[in-house]
Amino acid sequence: MKKLLLVLTVVAVSSFLLVGCLGTGTTPDPDPDPDPDPVATDCPTVAVTSQAAVAGKNYIKAGSQTITVTFAVPTEPVSVFVGAALKDNPDGVPSSAEEVVLYTADGGLTYTGTVLFAGDCDEAYIYVITCDTCAPCKYPYTVDDAAPTDWIKITSKACVCEGFEVIFKSNVIAATDCAVATDCCEYGECSGLASWTIDIYDRDPVDECCLATCWTPIDTCSGDACPIDCTTMCLLTYAGGADKTYYAIITLADAVGNKTKYYVTIIVSTTGVSIKSATIGTSPNCEWTSADDTTDLIGVDCTAS
Repeated sequence: MKKLLLVLTVVAVSSFLLVGCLGTGTTPDPDPDPDPDPVATDCPTVAVTSQAAVAGKNYIKAGSQTITVTFAVPTEPVSVFVGAALKDNPDGVPSSAEEVVLYTADGGLTYTGTVLFAGDCDEAYIYVITCDTCAPCKYPYTVDDAAPTDWIKITSKACVCEGFEVIFKSNVIAATDCAVATDCCEYGECSGLASWTIDIYDRDPVDECCLATCWTPIDTCSGDACPIDCTTMCLLTYAGGADKTYYAIITLADAVGNKTKYYVTIIVSTTGVSIKSATIGTSPNCEWTSADDTTDLIGVDCTAS
């Protein structure tokens, strides 16, 4: 009997220990999903082909551009509107706003559409509207339709041996003509100056190539800020001292890709340098035509406006 009681006691204690370790029969929670499905963000990312960020503002080149709207997960339906009219009706979409025709090739992750942007440094909005957003997703932008300009002074300096260096510099505008003295002309227009290049050629650079350049420049200056400041290599006359004509193409570009080009002919003699502004015509051969008057200032006269 004592042995039987001892056995029953051991069995009872074991049963209590098993219950304490395993609980009351509740199945433990499975491991969390190691790869959960992505959660959609409130607003997608929006990109435009020509956009550039300058000083915290988003600039877009005027003309036909492509808008790309990218979501974290497939989303539909989606509507995109653009235009300055959206500024005046922040809680809705006015009838004057332009709706973008959208296409998707990946089931709604990415949408693209083409828009003709217009405006003279005007601010506007892109709105993206979906069923999941309680208000339009808003993306401000500014249209830039004008290239940068400058008023460039061209001088020369005799080289140590022979020939002349030619110097291009942004012309200093006196304080009497502006609020303060400045050496930059209209660089502050919209997205501003992003780069400038001055290419020097010893033969007609367009020649039979029309608006493309046929030849490699013999000298180049470049920069990405105001003011323009470039000194060329020594430019020589022909053998025997005959006058030689050189060609300069000055290119200014803003942040979204608008460009201005100035064309200059430089005639080097044994006694000095003369400068003429020039144009490239639209004839089949794109003839290089120099202006009749000789001047040392090229570009836009900032004091005349």
